[in-house]
Amino acid sequence: GLNTIGLVNIQFVISNGVVYIIEVNPRASRTIPFLSKVTGIPMAKLATKGIIGLNLKDMGYKTGLVPSKSGVYVKMPVFSFNKLKKVDTVLGPEMKSTGEIIGKDVNLPKALYKGFIASGVHVPDYGTALMTVSDKDKEEIIPLAKRLISLGYHIVATTGTGKALEAEGIKVDVIEKINEHSNDILDAIRDGRINLVVNTMTEGKTSETDGFLIRREAVENNIPCLTSLDTAEALLQAMETIHFQLEDMSK
Repeated sequence: GLNTIGLVNIQFVISNGVVYIIEVNPRASRTIPFLSKVTGIPMAKLATKGIIGLNLKDMGYKTGLVPSKSGVYVKMPVFSFNKLKKVDTVLGPEMKSTGEIIGKDVNLPKALYKGFIASGVHVPDYGTALMTVSDKDKEEIIPLAKRLISLGYHIVATTGTGKALEAEGIKVDVIEKINEHSNDILDAIRDGRINLVVNTMTEGKTSETDGFLIRREAVENNIPCLTSLDTAEALLQAMETIHFQLEDMSK
């Protein structure tokens, strides 16, 4: 309908089984270089030739789907939160990433692991994980905590999260929230006693909330801070694969 020759970036939303188009841009998106590398098809180059009058058929391309390649490719964002002071690391609809990388391997966990490493997320094989999540995430955090423990991690948590974990028989050290008389959490992060932070958004998104201060302190001390349980699940998949691979090599 737009009579556009070249690349068009279309964004869809599916709601209750209905497909909606929310945006159409006659341009290349940041996904184009990624897809070009995965498929081996120089999409931007072909689009440019199309704009000047050449057609795909004459360039050796047919209609239909490109055959799938073996392996798994993961596109992962790169952030610069350590250079952007007072910016919250919680992600929303606004663009906060400053780059992207590709992780490729024979399966998803290995591709994810490469992606995390390449994007600057380094998680030790073992250590201490700080968990402090909103009420709606407390049930979902239980299996993640158990898996971290099986990898050799020790769990510390704020009071509410700690009680939820203890109720499921998980050994956890409770650490005090930030207040006028105690900065135990921030001190633990600064002193290197925390190796991984899992923190999901609670009510309020201001620079005074505990969550904001914890996230900023983690970023400024180069400690991985996961603000989505989906991301935590992905990282755990990668860690488990590498951990068990190392275990097999040591036998």
